[in-house]
Amino acid sequence: MLKQLESELRLRGFSNETIRTYTFYNKKFLDFIKKHPKDVSEKDVKLYLSNLIEKGASNSTIALVKSALLFLYSEMLDKKFNIKTPKIPKKVPVVLTREEVRKLIDSVSNKKHKLILELLYSTGMRLSECVNLKVRDIEFDEGVIWVRKGKGSKDRIIILSKKLSDDLKSFVSNSEGDSFVFKGKSGNLSKRAVQKIVGNSAKRAGISKKVSPHTLRHSFATHLLESGVDIRKIQVLLGHSNLSTTQIYTSVSKSELKKIKNPLDELE
Repeated sequence: MLKQLESELRLRGFSNETIRTYTFYNKKFLDFIKKHPKDVSEKDVKLYLSNLIEKGASNSTIALVKSALLFLYSEMLDKKFNIKTPKIPKKVPVVLTREEVRKLIDSVSNKKHKLILELLYSTGMRLSECVNLKVRDIEFDEGVIWVRKGKGSKDRIIILSKKLSDDLKSFVSNSEGDSFVFKGKSGNLSKRAVQKIVGNSAKRAGISKKVSPHTLRHSFATHLLESGVDIRKIQVLLGHSNLSTTQIYTSVSKSELKKIKNPLDELE
């Protein structure tokens, strides 16, 4: 059944990461419940999720496990389970100031590492999109980068910084079009390697905030918003399906909030 699950997910265009995650959680569930999938009941799923909560699993993990299980039992086996789990709290993303971004980039002397930081910040790319970027996807003359099969297997165009363009062009000058821009020991550079580059750079820059590759994506979006870029254009650049996802950046933009006149100051 797990092989069928894997095939169905692949046919529907889910990413390799989602396929691995969904298969993993369904296997863990079956090991726990010790039943054939066709014999699984709604009560069994609730028991498993309750067990995970008791062990201290986060609300986001519970939501992910629930999605993985319901895909198999509701979508494939037509078992209409009605399962409610705790809501995932909406957290305000960590955003760097422009000065902090400058310090972060300036703290790096390694050319490759510096390009990674500049690319993440200047494009708002997701980590997976950055490590999977290929030379052929960069159109230097047009000043754009193609993100192939981003989240939801969608292609999109993002802007290439003029400041970054020449250095990036020089960096990939001897690479084939099908090569990864950032190479690792076996193919592309790993996500973990990029996370370490970002984390170590933040420490060197003396930034106390918890900084990850996604922090640079948040900072990109917030700084565009503060510069007056229409939120719908930001939505397209980030590859968000829903505008509501992008609107979270309106809550972290200090400069936008500062434009609001305090009612006390309006009193005569």
